[in-house]
Amino acid sequence: MNMNGRKISSKYLLTLIFTAIFFSVTFNSPANYSSATRFCKILTTSRDTIRPLFRPDTIPHRRNTTGLDSLRSGNDTIPDSLHRRVDTLDYKISKDTLEAAIDYKASDSVVMDIPTKNITLYNKANTKYKDADLTAYKIQYDQQRNLVIATPTKDTAGNAVGLPKMVQQDQTMTSDTIVYNIKSQKGLTQHTYTTAGSDMFVHAEKMKKISPDEYYGYRGIFTTCNLDTPHFAFRTNKMKLINKKFAITGPVHPEFEGVPIPVYLPFGFFPISTGRHSGLLPPQFTASDQAGIGLEGLGYYKVINDYFDVTFRTNLYSYGGWNLYVTPTYRKRYRYSGQLNFALQNTRLLTSAGKDEYTTGRTWSLNWGHTVDAKARPGTNFSANVNIMSTKYNSYIPNNPTANYNNQLGSSVTYSKTWDGKYNLTVGATHSQNNQTRQIQVSLPNLAFTAPTIYPLQQKDFVGTPKWYEKLGIGLTTNISGGATFYDSAANFKKIIDTFQWGVQNSIPISLALPLKGAVQVTPGMSFSNRIFSRQLIRRYNIIKNKVDTLGIEKGIWSMEDVSFSLSLATAIFGTFQHFGKNSRLMGIRHVIRPTVSISYKPDLASGAYYWLNTPWTDTLHRVPGKQRVSVFEGATYGPFGEGVFGGISFGLDNHFEIKTRSKKDTSDGGVKKTTIIDGIGFNGSYNYLADSMKLSQITFYFRSTLAQKINITGGATLDPYVPDSTGRDTKVYAWQKGRSLGRITGGNLAISTSFKSKPKDDKLEKDKEALQKDQIPMTMEEQQAQLNYIRQNPAQFADFNIPWSLNLSFSLNFSSSPKPDYTGFQTIVSSSINYSGDFNLTEKWKIGLNGYYDVRYSKMQSLTMSISRDMHCWQMSINVTPVGYSHFFNFTISPKSGILQDLKINRTKYFYNQ
Repeated sequence: MNMNGRKISSKYLLTLIFTAIFFSVTFNSPANYSSATRFCKILTTSRDTIRPLFRPDTIPHRRNTTGLDSLRSGNDTIPDSLHRRVDTLDYKISKDTLEAAIDYKASDSVVMDIPTKNITLYNKANTKYKDADLTAYKIQYDQQRNLVIATPTKDTAGNAVGLPKMVQQDQTMTSDTIVYNIKSQKGLTQHTYTTAGSDMFVHAEKMKKISPDEYYGYRGIFTTCNLDTPHFAFRTNKMKLINKKFAITGPVHPEFEGVPIPVYLPFGFFPISTGRHSGLLPPQFTASDQAGIGLEGLGYYKVINDYFDVTFRTNLYSYGGWNLYVTPTYRKRYRYSGQLNFALQNTRLLTSAGKDEYTTGRTWSLNWGHTVDAKARPGTNFSANVNIMSTKYNSYIPNNPTANYNNQLGSSVTYSKTWDGKYNLTVGATHSQNNQTRQIQVSLPNLAFTAPTIYPLQQKDFVGTPKWYEKLGIGLTTNISGGATFYDSAANFKKIIDTFQWGVQNSIPISLALPLKGAVQVTPGMSFSNRIFSRQLIRRYNIIKNKVDTLGIEKGIWSMEDVSFSLSLATAIFGTFQHFGKNSRLMGIRHVIRPTVSISYKPDLASGAYYWLNTPWTDTLHRVPGKQRVSVFEGATYGPFGEGVFGGISFGLDNHFEIKTRSKKDTSDGGVKKTTIIDGIGFNGSYNYLADSMKLSQITFYFRSTLAQKINITGGATLDPYVPDSTGRDTKVYAWQKGRSLGRITGGNLAISTSFKSKPKDDKLEKDKEALQKDQIPMTMEEQQAQLNYIRQNPAQFADFNIPWSLNLSFSLNFSSSPKPDYTGFQTIVSSSINYSGDFNLTEKWKIGLNGYYDVRYSKMQSLTMSISRDMHCWQMSINVTPVGYSHFFNFTISPKSGILQDLKINRTKYFYNQ
């Protein structure tokens, strides 16, 4: 008989047939040549002869008489047939028996050579032993030497097919040839390609595995480029890898595109461990006309334990300036996380070229953010967002327009506790400062207690429909706060104590939710409020100095009360218009009107806390002195109640518009699409019947809309219905009585923002990116702000080539009328700006970006940053230029994309301040 071109004897054929029957009966092997779990034990018996088949019930048993005889003593009534027997199998185990089974399969054939104990698998061969998984075109197992040899083959074009691939634990290794000892788990490979860590790839001409985690390599390279022929690499003749820890080499040098760079190191150390580990943080070189040559970012990262680490960084400059940053970070998953950042700046800037004149200053900054997972302690929460700094700190930060022009800072620390889901207590502290006026306000402590609304007339056991009076509810809210206001230039402990004041506010709302009768909802209500003050402020106008002087501050305890009664009515009116042509995509317009009217009364309980303050003359001839009503509690923690009796109505009108269109593409919901045109447009005001004059209040208008789900528009304005005098103060005459329309606009705002971007070139890549962002641990506000500032400073390093283009635009306009500092009249303050950012792919590898800030009021570009990015596969080039701004900045960087080599970069940075 001839098989595969070889002549086989009848005796040998009979042996193969018998062997096949034996394996099929005993192990029930599947059709794709998958092995049974005891196959290895059959080949490792001490004899090469095939054992006869037997049944389990024919195996002789050996009774353990010691235990059974002890049971039969005494009154043992258990029959012999029910006594348990302990059996042992009588067969020998070979010394070369493996510890586990070998699972194997192949698509073509499995050849077993019984005399030599060799098994060969062809075409898509696969073997599994413990945690090792080997695939190749051809796998040969030598049972006598416990060796597995995996090799590929070549196709008709001479290309290698079925390269051996070994996967063990988290290690994947692809080679031309793999020789592996199953027992010792040692192996030798030729032309090996493997990964070390998450980003490092290793190529070696020869590689020897001595343990599951240790390898030796000969003539190899390290790189983060995933191509077979990498763009760059570190080449060495000797290397050792310890999986998930590090790799060490002999003499090593870099090469680009196969061209060696004449920079040799006596040895190389490559950390390939995952997770955090301590180490030095390399600096980058910078140059500034004002600060000199500098090293920025030099520091050390120290891991204290699994929950705590600290980062130390410093900036050093040749003119004597330096910065120190200490950033501890703590984080416990599902419990809490936080970060503290302390910065100390010693600024020394050259004022003018050629002169030894310097601007010096020492400033500091403290930021602390803390968040608690909501599931950690249900009902309890603690959060902190602290931002405290010297008033000049932001002005010395280079290339950060957001910080340079940010003059308002705020902080808050809050602890809250809720009992039984009803009672809530909040304890906190706040801080605010104005870097321009250098005024600082600290509020500490702040306590707020809220009790749930109780219904005293409600029955304990509901029977039938509740009565209307059972809906009478009473609530309670109590606030206690203390604080001080001072200037940082004159800040000391005594000054802070002198300016410290405290206050208490109690509010008891009483409401009655009447059942709905018809289309109008009627809700009566009553509110009682009480405020307690710790000081009084007396002022007087100084005619000689033309300013208001403070005569004195009296400390003590005073209280004010306020009561109000109200009856509100609300309804909704719906209107639709659907008379459009059959071929029109517009199917209908819906208009919702929500008018509200509230009748209220408030007696005058606060007039005793007000007095007349003489102000500057109301005319240019100084004939009529001005007067203004002020309160002795102005500037207090909660402020005084408004004086005067109010008995009138408050009114408002809100409108909502939406359209229904027929979609040609989207067939869901019958192809009908609803779109909101105007989210809300309306006005609010009040009319006081009991006032002797100026009964109508200012009218407030608002508007908000989202056009095409892309353009967000919000706006508002305030209409003053009275005629002003020469100083801008309102008179008692309505504007329409003088033929001046309905009044004058005294304030308003308008904000328009939009964002456009193209579809991603690779949808899967974009989804993976979004999924990765969702899986990340949430960052604190300080971490987010620090990351955002870095992105703004270096936008080219964060270019997304998967989005061909993007554009973000926002416009804001604000204006208001406020009294002049000397009370001689009013002034209108206007601010308007345009913020823009965007980028586009010039080619598939080049991207250009731009972002800036334009001041419309002064017609001046306040900030402009341009960026150019070049995708170099495993490297990235970025150029960032800030030609306009508080500081001018230039940065050129070429760096690997891999995070493991993020500090291996060519960097050139230069900036200077506007003096």
